[in-house]
Amino acid sequence: MKHQLALILALSTALSLFAQQPNAAYLAKREAYVLALMKKMTLDEKLGQLNLVVGGEATTGSSVSTDVETKIKAGRIGGIFSVSTPGRIRKIQELAVNQSRLKIPMIFGMDVIHGYKTLFPIPLGISSSWDMSLIEKMARISAVEATADGIFWTFSPMVDIARDPRWGRIAEGSGEDPYLGSQIAKAMVKGYQGKGYAQTNTMMACVKHFALYGAAEAGRDYHTTDMSKVRMYNEYLPPYKAALDAGAGSIMASFNEIDGVPATANKWLLTDLLRRQWGFKGLVVSDYTGISEMVNHGLGDLQTVAAKALMAGNDMDMVSESYVNTLGKSLREQKVTQAQIDLACRRVLEMKYDLGLFTDPYRYCDENRAKTEIFTTEHRTEARKAAGKSFVLLKNNQQTLPLPKRGTIALIGPLADNKENMAGTWSVSGDFTKCVSLEEGIKNVAGNVTILKARGSNIYSNARLDANVSIFGKPTNRDPRSDADMIAEAVATAQKADVVVAALGEAAEMTGEASSRSDIEIPENQRDLLKALIKTGKPVVLVLFTGRPLAIQWEHDNIPAILNVWFGGTEAGNAIADVLFGDVNPSGKLSATFPRNAGQIPIYYSYKNTGRPYGGNGVDFAKFQSNYLDVPNSPLYPFGHGLSYTKFEYSPITLSKNTLSMAVPKDAINVSVTVTNTGNYDGEEVVQLYIRDKVRSITPPVKELKGFQKIALKKGESKTVTFALGVEDLKFYNGELKFVAEPGEFLVFVGTSSSEVKEAGFSLK
Repeated sequence: MKHQLALILALSTALSLFAQQPNAAYLAKREAYVLALMKKMTLDEKLGQLNLVVGGEATTGSSVSTDVETKIKAGRIGGIFSVSTPGRIRKIQELAVNQSRLKIPMIFGMDVIHGYKTLFPIPLGISSSWDMSLIEKMARISAVEATADGIFWTFSPMVDIARDPRWGRIAEGSGEDPYLGSQIAKAMVKGYQGKGYAQTNTMMACVKHFALYGAAEAGRDYHTTDMSKVRMYNEYLPPYKAALDAGAGSIMASFNEIDGVPATANKWLLTDLLRRQWGFKGLVVSDYTGISEMVNHGLGDLQTVAAKALMAGNDMDMVSESYVNTLGKSLREQKVTQAQIDLACRRVLEMKYDLGLFTDPYRYCDENRAKTEIFTTEHRTEARKAAGKSFVLLKNNQQTLPLPKRGTIALIGPLADNKENMAGTWSVSGDFTKCVSLEEGIKNVAGNVTILKARGSNIYSNARLDANVSIFGKPTNRDPRSDADMIAEAVATAQKADVVVAALGEAAEMTGEASSRSDIEIPENQRDLLKALIKTGKPVVLVLFTGRPLAIQWEHDNIPAILNVWFGGTEAGNAIADVLFGDVNPSGKLSATFPRNAGQIPIYYSYKNTGRPYGGNGVDFAKFQSNYLDVPNSPLYPFGHGLSYTKFEYSPITLSKNTLSMAVPKDAINVSVTVTNTGNYDGEEVVQLYIRDKVRSITPPVKELKGFQKIALKKGESKTVTFALGVEDLKFYNGELKFVAEPGEFLVFVGTSSSEVKEAGFSLK
């Protein structure tokens, strides 16, 4: 008894040390404990620690783990995911702690992506807030709720750079830019993990998907990727590195290949880059059946691919159970070594030690917390605020918005009264019936407004396509009537109203995993509805639901006001109504470019010039220059675009000096602009700073984001915004993959979007 008490006190002290920083004293105690435990373990028990199985509440693949209870008792499972509630988790943990030989506790994880029970906007949506404190708070609330329900490992943040909106998983990330993506990655890790794991309301982050998953060819999920290392280092890898530098405890390998080798078994990626170059000490886990799927890649049979994954540095096997079933044989056949197995096992045990499970296996099983800290009024208030800040006002001709809180509104569209689809994709733990629909939100916010309803259309005219996206508890509630009948009803309704609010776009599961689209326009039947509504002569506001940038050239040309609301989560309807009626002034800015049509994809602001760059007026075709016959090069809505109900004017840029010196440590140029709110509303503006290296050893992009500040300005107020631009901000990976700054001339841009900026110049000597 005294020995057990001393052990608990020692572990508690060590955990407290880890909460501050993993210093030498903490690391020594962890090492001693883990190595002593491993000396007692059999080979099968070590392999069991590498086995992560699914609990059955949610899956992202066709495989489901079986006979879990028996395997836990035998020490053949190290962790389980997609199980929740303190009571259920306690029962499973008791199997490991009380009935397995060595009583090693289990890890419990889940895909907590944009909230737990209180759902926030989808990640692409909340990235459009450009508000790091807001994003950190979302992750903090997510951690509080998930840990109150017994879960302490989240497979988030997803930091994949994505420049192809056909790819459904663009909804899960932060868009196209490595700088913005890096800031968001750091904020989310900080929100999840807090100051360490000593507090039971923090959880371990798992950065995914490492690496390059967002560059899938043809925008098709699980597809191959291929790019130069220069591009990897400069454009795709920075957010992963930023998340790990922020202290993320684990990382998930991606499905795609890199240089012809799947990431799950890519030694260059998981060992040479991740561990040797970046110094990562934490756990690497495969994605869902990522190891066994390498058989389909053509890398060998199950035993072969499992051995390759282990040797590459993949510590834990998610769902395929290939480690636990084949590595023993591979060891006997000398295809893997005992040292490789021990190293992977050690990393799993170190994770459990860091999380305090050896001190108290039930530290996350508090029924009282589950009753009082989940889906609270405070959390819903924050979710409503976050949603309102994520919406992007794409267009607002003739001040169509905000709407007055009087008169009659024709509320039309299949998403006008659909609670479930407000949640968006990857909301596995949410209660969709508690989401607020747009109709409910208008009733809650608009006071004396009269609402007339008509469905107008289904999501798709095609019943099969409608069924494909009416899944995971998010029905589209298909109407059996013909398209013509629904449009006729909608037109008759619109004619009785002062304004039309059309709730259209994508259903929630038209984006996310395995939801790629070749056609990213809104479905044709919905556009036909809009055409009929425009003909009524009534002003039309398009409330656009989407999990990706869409090609909405026709809508832009014909609809007076377009408010992109993504999928706002639990409080979506209230937040949309807040913005529609002016209680909240929209301040979101796009984190991913909207193309004119799918033929422009991939399209992003930081492109490189060719030897024959287009030099025309942006409209006319120019032969023998890099442009299209049928459409301008420019996007429909550029990166960083987002309107407000007020107007912001920018002064010319002021530089504190014109030369930056590499010889002076921490030398910096202060870049300043004065921003004035010249409109009639108080509002928020995201001031964006970009640079361009005019000449360098490898070709530069035309612009690179290097800073941003979100400021609040009252009507008539001015503020001077200053950025400190130093040598580190000018560095890039050159042809030898060295991180360098090169002397020369630079342009600096500051403005309201990537395409609407003021310009100045300076030199680096």
